[in-house]
Amino acid sequence: MKKLFFGTLLFALIIVVPIPTMARVDVTVSIGLPPPIVFAAPPDVIVIPDTRAVYVVPDIDVDLFFWNGWWWRLWEGRWYRSHYYNRGWGYYNNVPSFYFDVDPGWRGYYRDHNWYGHRWNYERIPNQRLQKNWKAWHNNRHWERQGTWGIQRYQPRPQQQRQELRQQRQQQYQQRPEVQRHRQQRKEQQGQPRVQQPQRQQQPQQQHSQPRSQQRHGEHQGESQHQQSQGKPERGDAEYRK
Repeated sequence: MKKLFFGTLLFALIIVVPIPTMARVDVTVSIGLPPPIVFAAPPDVIVIPDTRAVYVVPDIDVDLFFWNGWWWRLWEGRWYRSHYYNRGWGYYNNVPSFYFDVDPGWRGYYRDHNWYGHRWNYERIPNQRLQKNWKAWHNNRHWERQGTWGIQRYQPRPQQQRQELRQQRQQQYQQRPEVQRHRQQRKEQQGQPRVQQPQRQQQPQQQHSQPRSQQRHGEHQGESQHQQSQGKPERGDAEYRK
């Protein structure tokens, strides 16, 4: 009887005592935020021709865009976005798809009221009006349906020509020194060693296992929490190409 008692006790201890595991360690490098832009009042924007509802603030030296509900800015080869024009910037690990449709000479055309030899009577849009209407304008392609963006006797470029310009601008963008430096920094960060979590050693099966219905409930609950922490994927870049 004593041998049976001690054997049962030893089996119970094997079940209860947890087995320690190593946690995964990620080594990351913090990315600096761009300097703030000070505005005396909410900025006006204009629509850039030959784009799908891409707005820009014309009265500052920094390229500050608004598209699809976000403010966008490029700083030291890195892209940032925010729901506010003057704060809340977060690093965006990509190039927004609208950018290669933006003509690099738009500032000169804006200053001269001239878009490729045509009079450009652009419309200045106050921030309050932009925030009230941008979504409807985006969904029904308000500016594209007008087709002129305030340019007199202007014919929009054919789709093939727009694609060729996009490719040309993308190549020019990749050759910028600050963009190349950022790409090199990303490669160096990705090459840093990581400590991977080893496979967890299986524990002896317990006699009183958790009911299957409760296990599935816990799995679904864990998946739901993971989805909330990751957030919904952005659809903006895909929608722009439609």
